[in-house]
Amino acid sequence: MGNVTGSVAAKFAFFPPDPPTYDVYSEQDGRLVFSGITADKNVDVHLLDTKAGNKIVATFWKHPFARLTLLYSHGNAADLGQMQKLFIELRAHLRVNVMSYDYSGYGASSGKPSEFNTYYDIEAVYDCLKREYGIKQEELILYGQSVGSGPTVHLASKLHRLRGVVLHSAILSGIRVLYPVKMTFWFDIFKNIDKMQKVNCPVLVIHGTDDDVVDWSHGKRLWELSKEKYDPLWVKGGGHCNLEIFPEYIRHLRKFMNAMEKQALSNQTKQQLNPDPSITESKHNKCLIFGKR
Repeated sequence: MGNVTGSVAAKFAFFPPDPPTYDVYSEQDGRLVFSGITADKNVDVHLLDTKAGNKIVATFWKHPFARLTLLYSHGNAADLGQMQKLFIELRAHLRVNVMSYDYSGYGASSGKPSEFNTYYDIEAVYDCLKREYGIKQEELILYGQSVGSGPTVHLASKLHRLRGVVLHSAILSGIRVLYPVKMTFWFDIFKNIDKMQKVNCPVLVIHGTDDDVVDWSHGKRLWELSKEKYDPLWVKGGGHCNLEIFPEYIRHLRKFMNAMEKQALSNQTKQQLNPDPSITESKHNKCLIFGKR
């Protein structure tokens, strides 16, 4: 299996839409504009530099009353142009800001898609949230869909004060989508199964019971490995690309967001009552298609 399996996993992990479904251009005042959403004044468009030297597109969908921000990493066969309707719906129904981005090589982002480039991509987006909007870890929820669970778990394993994580049709690792292996090989990609033990915030797992691309067992195992488990959503009859159309999807997601918001407010109140840290008590769409086009 060896190197052949590794190359197969890498080859089938990324399917950027070709041609891209949108353009980014500059107005006369220098402001960046995303084609198709110029009428929405509550969205900011960014072109961010990554550690790999690529420039990636990110869009920040603002909600006027948001207390939390969702950093959304999409699946492997979509770009931001195809996802904008979903982001508008999530912003409205969940009352959150939504930060979204295209991986290197996707949409109007430069470079080539790879596992490590997605890590550099999400790190650049997180830096933008801190720098431009003053978003703190405690106000941030990472959301990873399908292959987007890779950069999501990567960042979540490094940030220990996150408010929460959502894993939607997530993978245990790239090789495990192709073969039911019991161990992790060095050439595997997106080794979420080995990183989950470093995620210290509440984790919501959403997975379809009839997912024929990433088996339901991936979601169940990731939930079992979570330190701080939130009630999972197993969508009966749900596949890999259609979970958003089930009414329980938005209901359960809204319930999770409400719980995270209450938790954030509770912690904020405690900090206000106990400002001295020395006396504060410490407390611990489009989708992934491996081998198909």
